[in-house]
Amino acid sequence: MGLDDDIAFFEQVPIFAALDKQALRILAIGAETKQLQSGAVLFYAGELADGGYIVQDGSLRLDPGTFTEGNEIIAGPGTLVGELALLTDMVCQATAIAKEPTTVIRISRNLFRKMLEGYPAAAVALRDIMAKRLEGWQRDLGEVKLKMEKGGK
Repeated sequence: MGLDDDIAFFEQVPIFAALDKQALRILAIGAETKQLQSGAVLFYAGELADGGYIVQDGSLRLDPGTFTEGNEIIAGPGTLVGELALLTDMVCQATAIAKEPTTVIRISRNLFRKMLEGYPAAAVALRDIMAKRLEGWQRDLGEVKLKMEKGGK
């Protein structure tokens, strides 16, 4: 894929959709592409994360632990894995395993922060997206709290 193709792909990733083409160009230029064979581990639960991965082709199984069979999550094309690691120090909460031959694009925290520094409008757009998400989570948690207080009814 060429640079313009990478930018167009990034525009399809929900959190990046709010960014302008120049900000996405910086990410596309600095991003790293990694090929994984079926069964290959991208990262393990408990490891320190220093960036995020976008699934370009194929899929990843995100397995939160040994005793959680059936609770794994499948991440397909366009999914950003490790979103919070783009902003802050994080420990991986799951082990990511390629379900099939898979291509991921790695965006380091350092690259992401440099993009935000160079494009303050991108930082504002991302802040607004995250604020809306937090409001939704807060509303959802309030509903759960009410159900729990009523005995789950």
